[in-house]
Amino acid sequence: MKTKKVKVKYDAWLSPEIMHNASRKWLSELEFAKDEELFFDDLVKSYTLQLIDSKHFSESKKIVDRLSKIQKETEKLIEIVKTHEVDLKIMVDGINQLAEEDAYRKEHGKLIIIISEFLEKYRTLKTELFTLVKGVIKEGKQKRLLQ
Repeated sequence: MKTKKVKVKYDAWLSPEIMHNASRKWLSELEFAKDEELFFDDLVKSYTLQLIDSKHFSESKKIVDRLSKIQKETEKLIEIVKTHEVDLKIMVDGINQLAEEDAYRKEHGKLIIIISEFLEKYRTLKTELFTLVKGVIKEGKQKRLLQ
């Protein structure tokens, strides 16, 4: 069964101030995600031996690979949002450049979707990683209790 790609049309009028605030919020969320990813790297390093255990190896490998991809995607999105923020000057320079302003609004609409999809994917990965590590920690405690 094939799924249809839904084309979202987002034509709400957004003021430059609203777009600026949204861009700053995205940048803040992405920078926070970048910091969290460093924590996740340390977490994975701390439990490497348990994660490479044959019982968890395939699941851990998938999650670590996804973590690596998401780190690259985070860096890319941070740069895109920073550029988008700088390009906001088109909206506030006092010169009527209707085509450029319309293109900026369309780009902003696309970024709304891209960033929200990324953050949803990021939250899912984070949940899976914590669930995996939690399971590893519980197993370690049970083994120590049985010894």
